[in-house]
Amino acid sequence: MGKLRAAQYACSLLGHALQRHGASPELQKQIRQLEGHLSLGRKLLRLGNSADALESAKRAVHLSDVVLRFCITVSHLNRALYFACDNVLWAGKSGLAPRVDQEKWAQRSFRYYLFSLIMNLSRDAYEIRLLMEQESSACSRRLKGSGGGVPGGTETGGLGAPGTPEGGLPQLALKLRLQVLLLARVLRGHPPLLLDVVRNACDLFIPLDKLGLWRCGPGIVGLCGLVSSILSILTLICPWLRLKP
Repeated sequence: MGKLRAAQYACSLLGHALQRHGASPELQKQIRQLEGHLSLGRKLLRLGNSADALESAKRAVHLSDVVLRFCITVSHLNRALYFACDNVLWAGKSGLAPRVDQEKWAQRSFRYYLFSLIMNLSRDAYEIRLLMEQESSACSRRLKGSGGGVPGGTETGGLGAPGTPEGGLPQLALKLRLQVLLLARVLRGHPPLLLDVVRNACDLFIPLDKLGLWRCGPGIVGLCGLVSSILSILTLICPWLRLKP
């Protein structure tokens, strides 16, 4: 499945490149047809995915963390609805249900896909916040154990009081820099979370473009879809890179 998705978005990216460089209309048509066939093949292989998504939602209901429970359950439910709409689209494109309004069902499909990705990114943000708090507490304990203090006096006001023009802005900039460094350290130490953030962020451009909320063009959509597909294949090859639960 991941290889088909990667091939489909590679065709989308290639088609955009051929169009920009003035390739022959016949070649562009062949690439578009190949992309369409790959898309239809993926829809056929996803016929049972709605049931799998519902089963995943049932398992997520039992998670002890209320935020993770909400984000993961709602994400899986939206994925189930997305796959159901996708099945209707497959029936229309394959000729089983020729009267299906494909534009309407495609818009519904991408809306559910967008909601699922928003929930995934919310879950990623929540996990990042928890890990940053843990890392910050661990750093504070190490500093206290070694008899050191917080760099730059961010807690003691070493750069000046927050309300003063002399110290407020530099102190804010230092705090922001420390937060960015902490975020980078957390993501570097948790590759599954980093991959999930990048994959979901790349996928987000697809429904945003298809729904007309943010037109980024077929080139960007193809590139983001290809990167996301490669990362998905990587998590299949290396299961330890898959974010759990």
